[in-house]
Amino acid sequence: MAAACMIALPDPAGPQAQALARALGVTITLADVLHRRGRGDDDETRRFLDPRLGQLTPPHEMAGRAAAVDRIARAIRARERIAIFGDYDCDGITSVAILTEVITALGGDIEPLLADRFEGGYGLTDEAASRVLEARPSLLITCDCGSSDHPRLERLRAAGVDVVVIDHHLVPDEPIPVVAFLNPHRPDCPFPYKNLSSCGLALSLAAGLRAVLDSRLDVRRWLDLVAIGTVADVVPLDGDNRVLVRAGMRMIQSSPRPGLRWLASLANVALDAGVTSDTIAFDIAPRLNAPGRLGSARPALDLLMASDATRAREGAAQLEELRTQRRQIQARIAAEALEEIEREGFCDDPAIVVGRQGWHPGVVGIVAAQLVERFGRPAVVVAFEGATGRGSARGPAGSRLYDLLSRCKDAPMSFGGHQAAAGVHVGPEALDRFRGLFNAAVQGMGGGERAEGAARQAEVRLHDGDRAFDVVEDLARLEPCGVTNPSPVMVVPGVTVLRAQAVKGGHLQVKMQTPAGEPLHGFGLSMGERAAEISALARANVLGRLRRDTWRGGNAVAMRVEAVEPA
Repeated sequence: MAAACMIALPDPAGPQAQALARALGVTITLADVLHRRGRGDDDETRRFLDPRLGQLTPPHEMAGRAAAVDRIARAIRARERIAIFGDYDCDGITSVAILTEVITALGGDIEPLLADRFEGGYGLTDEAASRVLEARPSLLITCDCGSSDHPRLERLRAAGVDVVVIDHHLVPDEPIPVVAFLNPHRPDCPFPYKNLSSCGLALSLAAGLRAVLDSRLDVRRWLDLVAIGTVADVVPLDGDNRVLVRAGMRMIQSSPRPGLRWLASLANVALDAGVTSDTIAFDIAPRLNAPGRLGSARPALDLLMASDATRAREGAAQLEELRTQRRQIQARIAAEALEEIEREGFCDDPAIVVGRQGWHPGVVGIVAAQLVERFGRPAVVVAFEGATGRGSARGPAGSRLYDLLSRCKDAPMSFGGHQAAAGVHVGPEALDRFRGLFNAAVQGMGGGERAEGAARQAEVRLHDGDRAFDVVEDLARLEPCGVTNPSPVMVVPGVTVLRAQAVKGGHLQVKMQTPAGEPLHGFGLSMGERAAEISALARANVLGRLRRDTWRGGNAVAMRVEAVEPA
């Protein structure tokens, strides 16, 4: 396991980092992170640490935005029936919530709709187009889908429905039959920032509608939804996304929507103690995604748009129950998958490919990610229902899943997605053939070898002169952390181990004290089997990610432990 690997200790912070700390007024530990990432004492670094909405890229160059604003504004003024259709994940749900509330506030007549994983599946399918037509709109706005749905768009146009597409997925070569197309990946779009998620595009469209219909409308009130959808969609957290998410996190912390307040309460998350990208990624987004994994995603949309405490409380309780069900289903499938992997010897393969009748298709992606974490190689998990199979592919950082799956079409199978994650359709009779092709592809591309005993490299070490709590406070200025801006992996050398124990789920809890005498509470995922070994250590080097300990409150500091070794 990775947690048993040796830790490669980085050099202490050098004079450049110490000078940067003085110039910026931050801890030496944070300055060391900035220095190692190529940042210095300049305006760009200061803007990075304190992003402001005024730094957003002016939207006027965004292709299709003016046409979209014009068509939607005409529909609002004329009280046309408007339908809005979004994907069933957080980006689609938050995009639909933003535009539903904005258009309603501007006096529009709108019907929100969401894709259904089990009735049509992802995107603007034939079933989804039929649902849209049943609503009898004259205008449809799609969110987080539509760029590749040409046949359904043609069907809607033939039925007299104008369509505005808001999407951020890759764009096919053929022209799209719509009245307006908002997607920065359009080859003809000069808008320089290409990484906006669909909810970020929805907010830009909302700002355009405000400008032409009601300048009193403050679109900043929807920044919380932009933060949730952007972080959950795992897009790069740089440029405009960084600005939007930082502002949205502040809003979630200071004035959360009723639904988010109740959702956080049931999750034992103290929003007022500080919201990070991890808060969204691990506490908020999984609960909002739970309904769409097991059935209709509509309860998540209703929760976000709930305006009174009673509906919010009931909706949050429903989502919490669905998340519990999802976790139970996920745990059962993961256990069955691990049993099969061990029985069949798949752990010796370059990749992990498993499938079974009766597995739930809504959780196979999560199980695949768990297998990647456990085995350190690409994994595909397939849920079979009769002769059909729906699966998900995941891989370690740097995997090229799209390229790998492209080499497996002789299985036969079909797939869609990108290099980091993909969906797979393969029948039970073709699984063995697919497994062989996928393993051969992984091996052919130089993957599938587990680096046993490899050293784990920390980015920085906790500086001797810094208090851990001060460092945690400073690390908040790196937020939001994620793609292109990872949370720093840090080593705390020479901690005193006071107690280590295994807890429910096979995890590790360890109570420590830093060399400066500060208490430090650690949690190690799936590291419970090392509790006795770690308890026997007098002093240890601990690698992981520091964070505020919201459970204990005050100045308490916690660490998500990734590795422990004798000091």
